[in-house]
Amino acid sequence: MTLLPAWAPNLHPLLVHLPIGVWVGAVIADLTGLIFSRAIRSDAAASFLYPIGAALAICAYLTGQQAASTVLVPGMAFPVLEQHENWALATTILFVLVSLLRLWVARRVDPVPRTLRVLLAAAAVLALMALVGTAERGARLVFQYGVGVINAGAR
Repeated sequence: MTLLPAWAPNLHPLLVHLPIGVWVGAVIADLTGLIFSRAIRSDAAASFLYPIGAALAICAYLTGQQAASTVLVPGMAFPVLEQHENWALATTILFVLVSLLRLWVARRVDPVPRTLRVLLAAAAVLALMALVGTAERGARLVFQYGVGVINAGAR
């Protein structure tokens, strides 16, 4: 017995959008704190959201690895699948590194100098750009090659 709905080929498509939303929220909170000096809680929000986004990225990566072995992948899609996996691994590593660095800095330096906050935010934006590259390749798998999509004619 599975807890997944019958229409879901695996857990990955249900989970993959969570780290995207959390990471975007963390970057927005981070940039808000840099731009507006009165946004005193935005740094705390970002510090809270980054590790959650990293944990969710790990889950998305692992479910993606599992998903690749459970869906029909057309031959032409294998290079894109490999690119998607590589980008996902790099993005997940960046998420984890940025999150760990932020937590380490928050525990060691009080208050965090603005220059360091800018560098941390820039690293987070870099990870967000890697996320865009990962998502683009994942979208190509679904929308260009139909990976994980039930053929409407097969019903």
